Amino acid sequence: MKFALVFPGQGSQSLGMMAAYGDRSVIRGTFDEASEALGRDLWSLVTEGPAEALSQTVNTQPLMLTAGIAVYRLWHEMGGKAPDMVAGHSLGEYSALVAAGVLRFADAVPLVELRAKAMQEAVPAGEGAMAAILGLDSAAVVAACNDSAQGQVVEAVNFNTPEQVVIAGHADAVQRAADASKARGAKRAIILPVSAPFHCSLMKPAAERLRLRLAELSLSSPLIPVLNNADVACLTDPLKLREALVRQAASPVRWVETMQSMAAQGITHVYECGPGKVLAGLVRRCADGLVGGAMADLAGLEAALGVTNA
Repeated sequence: MKFALVFPGQGSQSLGMMAAYGDRSVIRGTFDEASEALGRDLWSLVTEGPAEALSQTVNTQPLMLTAGIAVYRLWHEMGGKAPDMVAGHSLGEYSALVAAGVLRFADAVPLVELRAKAMQEAVPAGEGAMAAILGLDSAAVVAACNDSAQGQVVEAVNFNTPEQVVIAGHADAVQRAADASKARGAKRAIILPVSAPFHCSLMKPAAERLRLRLAELSLSSPLIPVLNNADVACLTDPLKLREALVRQAASPVRWVETMQSMAAQGITHVYECGPGKVLAGLVRRCADGLVGGAMADLAGLEAALGVTNA
């Protein structure tokens, strides 16, 4: 069998989320390494809170990167094999690139903190918004966005399942597009509690800040194929990998296509590597024949080990 690991992004964080993995030194050691790279204590933040601080983008991004890599290291420590492919949802792509040997973990942690700050500062507070459109196909959501822009920006930015699409842009335009989607038959249109309109073209200033920082870092060719968000492609040239990361900040997350590409390449099982079960729940809704699982705790890791090592 061929299996892939996928890494979660923002939205899967919760206070005390690493307690599900027990008192494992590799977990604490990974957080200590990240804390040293940032110059602040991520372990006390994730274990003690406050909970509101975990949801601040500048904290969430380094926390979720660290959590994903901590679980990946624990996976190997428990006897897990290297996956045949990796991917990550938005921020999770950075975890995937670390797992694949493209980015050094010590470089990636401050890089995603910069990414978070750049995204937060790209649009003044209150001017941007995001909304989840449920029960409407992606083409209809895109049409609703096009009809609702009225000189502003509103775009489909996360294609999570065939009928779950997230839109982002100027707050007024997002509300108009949400209403237009409901008029077209969407079951629900939910304004999301986020601090910036991620992955839309308003994030281009953030992408340029990322470009400058990435130019200072050394990237390596991947040891494991990484299916990226922007192109749904497995790139090997470090220069192209760097460029894809830059574009990712202001480009849609094409998750449905990512799962379909994995299935087309012979992947049969997809396991979410890190806290939460959001991505595991999307697997079957995106591609026929894929089996999803979550390594959200020790039991989930052991279940995945039992399948992949059989």
